[in-house]
This record gives sequence, structure tokens and C-alpha cells, in this order.
Amino acid sequence: MKGSISYRKDRGWWYVSWYEEGKTHKITQYRGERMFRKELAQKLLACMQADMENGIFRLEKYTKEAPTDVVPYLWEWLDAVGSTLKPATYKDYENSIRNHLVPFFQRNPVQLHEIQLDILTRLLNSIQRRGKGKLNTMYALHACLDFAWRSQKIPAMPPFPKKSAYQISQPAIEWLPETRQIAVLNHIPEEHQPIFWWCKYHFRRPGEAMALQKEDFDGNCFTIRRTFSAKKLTQSTKTGEVHIIPCVSDFRRFLGPMREQEHQNRIISPFFFVNIHGKKPGKHYAHATMRTLWNDACQKAGEKIRMYAGLKHSSCCQFLNEKGGNFAELQTITDHARMDSVRRYGKVEIRRKQELMERKIIKLREVKKNG
Repeated sequence: MKGSISYRKDRGWWYVSWYEEGKTHKITQYRGERMFRKELAQKLLACMQADMENGIFRLEKYTKEAPTDVVPYLWEWLDAVGSTLKPATYKDYENSIRNHLVPFFQRNPVQLHEIQLDILTRLLNSIQRRGKGKLNTMYALHACLDFAWRSQKIPAMPPFPKKSAYQISQPAIEWLPETRQIAVLNHIPEEHQPIFWWCKYHFRRPGEAMALQKEDFDGNCFTIRRTFSAKKLTQSTKTGEVHIIPCVSDFRRFLGPMREQEHQNRIISPFFFVNIHGKKPGKHYAHATMRTLWNDACQKAGEKIRMYAGLKHSSCCQFLNEKGGNFAELQTITDHARMDSVRRYGKVEIRRKQELMERKIIKLREVKKNG
């Protein structure tokens, strides 16, 4: 069998000699500790030989000084893929690694290839976050292990706990009926209203509205290709897809006043929506500015609802509850990839369900009467 153990009299420890890629490597540590006992060197050699026999041997696993390769690899992976991630995704991955994954693997030192379902279940139970937060942390580790597997650092992807283990409950969607939503919008200062009405009319996210540029509007349609993520402009949407949506006729009343306002204030900006008092490059709107404007308007209108819920969620729920739309039509409008995402808005369509049920009862009565 490959490998041998030797003893350094001048240092008083044992080591494993291993010939690999034209070079003899002297491995002096087992699980991060010097091998002052021969049994440890024998155990290390046996592990190395077993890995070799099973076809999963990697020298890096044994030459690293750390007691576990999981912790340093988490940071190495994030550095490697960081430039490909959305800023918000990077921020959440970093938070998951720093506050949850690193502490767990420091308390439970294992090698990458040793991470299996039992360890993942213990990790899940240790994460001090709510259901969706637990899922995000496990997603971060899953992405890391997938990268390790594709880099041939682990022989296979371990199975992760099933979604039922996360105990995620979908909260009821908050939304405003159209009359109340319009009341809030009318309390926003007139010069700032266009960006909010655009979100309402076009069923889009505030981040996409802030990132929209003049070149993205051809006079008839908007091309949604950018968004703001963690306060940074990204050259792709949240899903990575480009969406083309028609300009709703009711929104056109804002186009002339918007451009006139820019002309009067001598503003030249690539952004479609311009905050004439803004300090951002190109005077684009910021999340904080929009949130403040929305919250102030809500207070004046006697409402208390988050901006996202008061705009996109409300428009979607209004379409189903108040305007007689159906799931398939809403999916076409919003460009949701999955019907499951659209059906979330259906959980609150009580009035619409009642209409359909009453209509069915009336039809049955008519059939009986005419029969």
C-alpha cells in the first residue's frame, strides 16, 4: 500500500510520507494536531489509503493546517463566486457564513466530504433564524457544496433535509383595495408620484422602477433589464430574465410633466425616473427615499403597509379580487415563471371566490327552474 510513517527524533513527532505528483509530502498533523503518538500517524495513513482505494483521495485534504477544511473553504468559495452574485445574494451568503455556518463547523469540525444528512440536520436545528432564514442559510451551504462537487473536491452532493423540516409558513399577503391604494398615492408629493404609479400600473418591483433608464422605453414598451440589489445597480433583473411590458395608457399622462420637470431643472440623466432633489449619480431614486415618501403618505392616509405590499402585492390582489382576472392572466402580466408564485395571491381572493360560488348557485337554480 502507498505511504509510510516516520519519526522525527529532533521534534518528537510522527509524520506520514506520501509520494504524489513527483514529490514526497510530509504530513505532520492529524485533525489539526501534531502527531506525538504513533497511533495517530497510523490512523492518518489508514485514512489516506482508504480514500485512495475508494477513489476520493485529495492531497489538499491532508496538507491543510486547519482542523477542518470546511471553514476556510466557505470563504474561499465566496471569494471565487462573489463577482457573479447579486449584491443582495452576496450579502445574505456572507451573513449566513459568518453568523451561522462558521460557528457551527468550528464547534463540529469535519471535512467537506464528511458532510452528510445527519450533520446537515444538526446544522439546521442550530440555526437561530426563522423558517425562510434557515432555508437561506442552508441554500448558501448547498451552493458551496455544489461548487465543491463540480470542482471535484467532494465525491458527491449529500442529500439535504426536506423542505418540511424548515417549518416554513407562508404569511398572508397584505394588500390594499384600489380606492385605499389610490388615496395613499395621492398623498405623495406630486413631483414624486410618477414612479409609484408606474409600479402600480405595471405590476413591477420598486427596484426595477428605480433602475429603469430612458433607453429602456421606446414610446410603447418598457424593457426591464436592470434592478437595484442591496442599494447597488445591477445589469440584470432579480431572476436574470429580461421582461418587455407595454406602457399602460393611464400612465402616459405623467410622461410630459416628467420631461418638463427635468428641462426646467436642467437635469440630464440616463434614468427614466429622476428625483430632482436627489444626490445619487444621475439623480435616480433610492430605496430609502421611496420608503420615506411611501410611509409619510400612508400616515396621512391612515394606512400602515410596506411599500412593496402596497404597490405590487396590492395590484396583483386587486386584479384577482376586484377586476375579475384569473391566475393565468395575472401570470401573463407579471411574467412569473411558476404558477405557484401567482397562486399565493389567490389565498386572499375571498370576494372573488364568493362571486364564482354565487354564480354557480344561480346557474343551478336557473337549470332547475327551466327543467
